[in-house]
Amino acid sequence: MKISVIGLGYLGAVHAVCMAELGHDVVGIDVDTERIAKLERGEAPFFEPDFPEKLSAALERGTLRFSADLSDVRECDVHFVCVGTPQGSDGSADLGALHAVREGLQKVLADSTREKVLVVGKSTVPVGTARGLSEAFAELPNIELAWNPEFLREGYAVKDTLGPDRLVYGVHEDQQFSIAHLDAVYAPILEAGTPRLVYGYESAELVKVSANAFLATKISFVNAVAEMCEATGADVVEVAEAIGLDERIGRRFLKAGIGFGGGCLPKDVRAFIASAEEHGVGDSFEFLRNVDRINQKRRARPVQLALEHFGGNLAGVPITVLGAAFKPYSDDVRDSPAIDIALSLARHGADVRITDPQALDVVRGRYEELTLVDDLEEAMSGARLLILATEWQIYRDLDPERVAELVAERVVIDGRGVFDLARWRKAGFEIMALGRGDRAGRLA
Repeated sequence: MKISVIGLGYLGAVHAVCMAELGHDVVGIDVDTERIAKLERGEAPFFEPDFPEKLSAALERGTLRFSADLSDVRECDVHFVCVGTPQGSDGSADLGALHAVREGLQKVLADSTREKVLVVGKSTVPVGTARGLSEAFAELPNIELAWNPEFLREGYAVKDTLGPDRLVYGVHEDQQFSIAHLDAVYAPILEAGTPRLVYGYESAELVKVSANAFLATKISFVNAVAEMCEATGADVVEVAEAIGLDERIGRRFLKAGIGFGGGCLPKDVRAFIASAEEHGVGDSFEFLRNVDRINQKRRARPVQLALEHFGGNLAGVPITVLGAAFKPYSDDVRDSPAIDIALSLARHGADVRITDPQALDVVRGRYEELTLVDDLEEAMSGARLLILATEWQIYRDLDPERVAELVAERVVIDGRGVFDLARWRKAGFEIMALGRGDRAGRLA
């Protein structure tokens, strides 16, 4: 099929490459000409495993091209809209880019030679958005609108696009044209047995934001338990392990630490709250405000521990933050807990060095108060405190005996709950692990 993907940010670029991987003829559209030029050269504009290889392969096959001209989508059968919906000043989603694309498509497709085309929204939007867009498109009878939310995990986006755990179609009543075209787009995925769920617009929109809100709630719940563990001497790792064996709860996303970040969960939680208030059910989602509050609070905990350790004075103290990205296998630093912690330490006067295997180029030039160090051992040399903020494997694999030779003081704050406490203590470290009380790790 001839497919357009409009908006080549993280979601759109991955989707365009994966649609070409499925065998479609794809044109990617974006207003950012520098990004277009980079993609045309086969250069990934972000770090994502498997993406560069599949991008290069699609360009070599000639099944993927890029353009800044929206009129280049005129002869496509299906148009995927993947523009950003950033958080507005009031917490709600900013749909400006989405409406700009809608207006542009109406002009371009008014004289399309296609008898009928399908426009598919993939952006995360407040419930009611798709129906409003559908009504706006109604003046052109050759356009049908469907909503097909994405469920990508950064670091696994290519895998999640080509092998999702479900496909959700949001359509208006019984739009067989929309269903048939989406089935054709995703034919290889459906043939692999992926569940396909066909709903109305509103349910499809709510699936995405509800999923993210639930995952955020699980994370903040275990972080609230972590506070209780610190207060009582219990070990949140043990508590999470035990309750996670209950199949009604499950183990995933029950990992305590410095909380969630990135461009999805924080934004989507706040947008969900705003949408609920708009629809008159805000009281029922008041708990999500606490989810957000707990998440922000956990970022302050490593700074609090650092202040306590150094007697309330961090002036000139060399501190190394291990990690800048909000999660491993990504270079995304949007709403990153690691960056927030580093900046807070710097505001307290600490000499903060930050290192990351992939994200430093994204951070470079943004924060004058932080020293960026590419080499891991150089970053740790002379530090009086190490803070693990992003659980990259390279940090998980650190040898505490070797680290002891580099640092000036053997003190570690494990913000992600991944270090073997007994092993680090054996190497002479004082290790403070979030959610792991003073008895944690003593039975090892």
